[in-house]
Amino acid sequence: MDVLDRIKEQVESNPVVIYMKGTPQFPMCGFSSRTAAALQDCGEKFAYVNVLQDQEIFENLPRFADWPTFPQVYINGELIGGCDITLEMHESGELQQMVKDAVAKESLKGEV
Repeated sequence: MDVLDRIKEQVESNPVVIYMKGTPQFPMCGFSSRTAAALQDCGEKFAYVNVLQDQEIFENLPRFADWPTFPQVYINGELIGGCDITLEMHESGELQQMVKDAVAKESLKGEV
């Protein structure tokens, strides 16, 4: 599978995903640490991809959504932004609501 197809599948199959350096438990940069902490504070599960463990994603993710830096946060398949935008949204309460809504929407999939 092409790396851009792999990224697309990850973004579309997870209601909330962060591409970061390291993991939420062991972030490898301050920006990733603060962004993951903001997502953790929302109280919902989210997916993550350690870009330091996947060179193809590290090299190609900036092309995927034309966003040059890490971390990158996607909610409902759309790029929300990086550290600064995520922290601003967290401060305003917007991030918590978006994460909550995305996870609730995902949990409804498959129900009729």
